[in-house]
Amino acid sequence: MATNVCPECGVMWQEGETCETDFHQMLFWEHEESSRWEVHHLMVLCYHLQHPSLYSQDGLANGIGLLTAFVRDGIAPSEIRRRTKEKVNSKNRDWKITARPDSKGAYGHPVIWTMRATDVIARGADHYVESIREWAQSAYDSIQAAENLV
Repeated sequence: MATNVCPECGVMWQEGETCETDFHQMLFWEHEESSRWEVHHLMVLCYHLQHPSLYSQDGLANGIGLLTAFVRDGIAPSEIRRRTKEKVNSKNRDWKITARPDSKGAYGHPVIWTMRATDVIARGADHYVESIREWAQSAYDSIQAAENLV
């Protein structure tokens, strides 16, 4: 069985699988059971933070700030939306969230990830919410350990 390595998060892919496959599986699980939706913000954020080239450099910095607010500070998504509504509104924002040819997110220091999307998938749908919360904490800890907090 052939394997490849994700160039961004470092996970070993099984033949025919990618990190995006895991991302779509998690989205499916969220739509399958509405109670899983409560951690959607963390799932999307962790996935993108571990694949920083999906973000612009400014988007990556914003994502790290969001993860810090959610994990370290315990701020709810509704409160974050209230606080940042004007800042992130595309009419007011002078920076792009997603990657552009001239701006792709990259960490200043290499990050060693201790948990990835594939680990959430391996634990199964029945443990989804707690796995996502653990993944978010792990991602925060890894970014902090690499001295990449903004």
